[in-house]
Amino acid sequence: MKFIQSKTILSRVQEDSFFGLSYNMNLYRGCQHGCIYCDSRSACYRMDELSKIYIKENAIELLEKELSAKRLKGTIGTGSMNDPYMPVEKKFKHTRKALEVISDHRFPVHVMTKSDLVLRDLDLLLKLQEIYCAVTFTITTADDDLAKIIEPHAPAPSLRFKAIASLRKAGIYTGITMMPILPYLNDTHKNIKELVNLAKTADAQYILPYMGVTLREGSRDYFYQQINKSFPGLKDKYIQNFGNSYGCNSPKANALYTLFYERCRLHEIPTEMQFFKPRQEPQLTLFDSRT
Repeated sequence: MKFIQSKTILSRVQEDSFFGLSYNMNLYRGCQHGCIYCDSRSACYRMDELSKIYIKENAIELLEKELSAKRLKGTIGTGSMNDPYMPVEKKFKHTRKALEVISDHRFPVHVMTKSDLVLRDLDLLLKLQEIYCAVTFTITTADDDLAKIIEPHAPAPSLRFKAIASLRKAGIYTGITMMPILPYLNDTHKNIKELVNLAKTADAQYILPYMGVTLREGSRDYFYQQINKSFPGLKDKYIQNFGNSYGCNSPKANALYTLFYERCRLHEIPTEMQFFKPRQEPQLTLFDSRT
């Protein structure tokens, strides 16, 4: 681990109709969860080895300064390049400190994670919910053993479902990103059914799906190395079917989407999020009694 100084902490997000973000915030550089499909390894991001963790020492100071200057009260996302609740957060608490600043400035927030460590900050999430707070867990498989291979250092999916249930019991708006669904690995009818059933049991309020995986130069190379270790021959299948394609959709994608939407309708689980809506102050008229 290494401390670094950052020039900025919030980046503007344009036209996000999927997660409802106006800003993105990365408090660390690198990620400890080691997911074999992580897009952050892509060469276009020019990062070092993803497992090398850089702590943005001035992140909270920058956040305070930047939020004070923001006129748009838009939703802040917690990390597109790493997990805000990876193990290093237990010690440095950058995410917790950032949530405190966001709460003080009354900005909405969307926390995206694979970790049940988010439960530590339930007190802050409840405060943030007065404005808007969503917590989304990425869960790709219902099989803890498979998760150990494709997401080796992240908390098990079973722990994530328990965390969802705990957050929902507390009243936090909580759901799931069911992505990526990896061709020939977790793109099975059984997996999709189990994920939706477990989401219902945990009282998840939405599921956002993608029946495929994105692979670019850098992330593709690492992904192939890892699947070749655990699933001999699968790399060749990917090369044959997808080549250098960025979007690698499951050959079963259409059938899986059909199953997914059917199960979600059955369990009455929305497949889109409810986004932050700024409160509209009532407009005064010439005849308003307050004038």
